[in-house]
Amino acid sequence: MPEGHTIHRLAQDYARFTASPPRVTSPQGKFSDAAALLTGTELTHTEAHGKHLFLGFAGDVWIHIHLGLFGKVTFGEATPDAPAPPPTDTVRLRLAAPTGYVDLRGPTTCALITDAEKQAIHDRLGPDPLREDADPERAYRRISRSRTTIAALLMDQKVIAGVGNVYRAEVLFRHGIDPYRAGKDITPAEWTAIWSDLVALMREGVRNNRIDTVRPEHTPEAMGRPPRVDDHGGEVYVYRRTHQPCHLCGDTVRTAPLAARNLFWCPTCQKP
Repeated sequence: MPEGHTIHRLAQDYARFTASPPRVTSPQGKFSDAAALLTGTELTHTEAHGKHLFLGFAGDVWIHIHLGLFGKVTFGEATPDAPAPPPTDTVRLRLAAPTGYVDLRGPTTCALITDAEKQAIHDRLGPDPLREDADPERAYRRISRSRTTIAALLMDQKVIAGVGNVYRAEVLFRHGIDPYRAGKDITPAEWTAIWSDLVALMREGVRNNRIDTVRPEHTPEAMGRPPRVDDHGGEVYVYRRTHQPCHLCGDTVRTAPLAARNLFWCPTCQKP
């Protein structure tokens, strides 16, 4: 499932369709009624909160998108001499303008919602490190009272929105925190450092459209090691590096299931 930086990047990319009212269609048919209401209506605002994407149209209506595990978004260019190709019947939502188009396939959610319904979604989500209105203390109040592991809490979208399996594993490694520590044992200073690091890492993820978490002194070039080869891209410390040596101490990276996801950590760099 895409992590929060991807959704914020999509919000930026969808914003190109605010220049003129887009044509809205649903070739698959599951969003046809809403598309018919919106086509030719101005797209005024795009935003993200965690893994939720919102496309705001004139009249205070929104398209709420959650990609889930299988959702995909594809952007394409168009010109008068080379118009957009016909969409396939798997496209749930197409926005088209004279200069380009964007296709959405396979989302968990693609629904037309009101301002009030949108606010209800925000209300149930935790603070998002990529939003200006984020309150990290709100997240820490929940973390500091919980006996749940910090690894599980970081993945709970009601506690903090947008963090997924990669950022969870990597930020805990970067701060030497045992993923099995209870939230109540995370100190205020540790939480401040974790939050600040997530803000910086996820902003870089938006800029580069990929996740890189290793510090400059630990890049392949700095360490003289081969670059990572993985379809997720990006240089990381522990994520999906099971049984490989830790870049810092050489111990073997471990993995274990936690809250229905695979957890990755170094037992030496992240001692209990």
